[in-house]
Amino acid sequence: MILFPAIDLYHKSAVRLVKGDYAQMTVYSASPAAVAASFRDAGATHIHVVDLEGARDGTTANIGTVGEIVRQSGLFVEAGGGIRSRDVIEKYLDIGVGRVILGTAAVAQPGFVGEMVSRFGGKIAVGVDVKDGFVAVKGWTEVTGLECFDFCRQMEQQGVKTIICTDISKDGVLGGTNLELYRKLSDALALDIVASGGVTSLDDVRALGAIGLYGAILGKAIYEGRIDLKEAVRLSQEMRCGE
Repeated sequence: MILFPAIDLYHKSAVRLVKGDYAQMTVYSASPAAVAASFRDAGATHIHVVDLEGARDGTTANIGTVGEIVRQSGLFVEAGGGIRSRDVIEKYLDIGVGRVILGTAAVAQPGFVGEMVSRFGGKIAVGVDVKDGFVAVKGWTEVTGLECFDFCRQMEQQGVKTIICTDISKDGVLGGTNLELYRKLSDALALDIVASGGVTSLDDVRALGAIGLYGAILGKAIYEGRIDLKEAVRLSQEMRCGE
């Protein structure tokens, strides 16, 4: 299982929200690129980056900062937040992002995902943000009537290979991950699934790896010192070697 330490961007700073609430924001660093470099030094090979302003407003407010993260870390960066057109996808890929994450666009523009997968292949992923079993969009500010599993199946049918699934109720509260959700998704779908939200301990990392997930995102737990990233990376590597 690949670990993706996360950097959420707002006003060019690294921040974290609680359950997607912009009113509950903690600023951790004014230098996200330095944070990314620290992740690299701890052994991480991948980083998950979200432009929170972009997710909410459909802008590319922090694309320059994403570029700095790519250049200074040298790691594989997957990026999301406000990516709702081919032009913006190409802008992110041009600055060296390895994979872009479509969220709101995947819901609002039927057929768009399949078209982009046809053009960019595995460089396209879909973020599935779940609240009470339904897909949320626009930076988690709106909940749709789309059921999580049905939507993921639709994405699989459009050729998507990677899904980043976030249980909003677990995000930022350090209460453990929704293991049952990821087990069901893994059993039902032939997708690379990345778990996000509530990964709080090495036991969570171990449990997610035991399911056979492709990846897991580490957020607040590493910023608050609940998980030592170096130890988590070592654990994930040991689990891969034991497969």
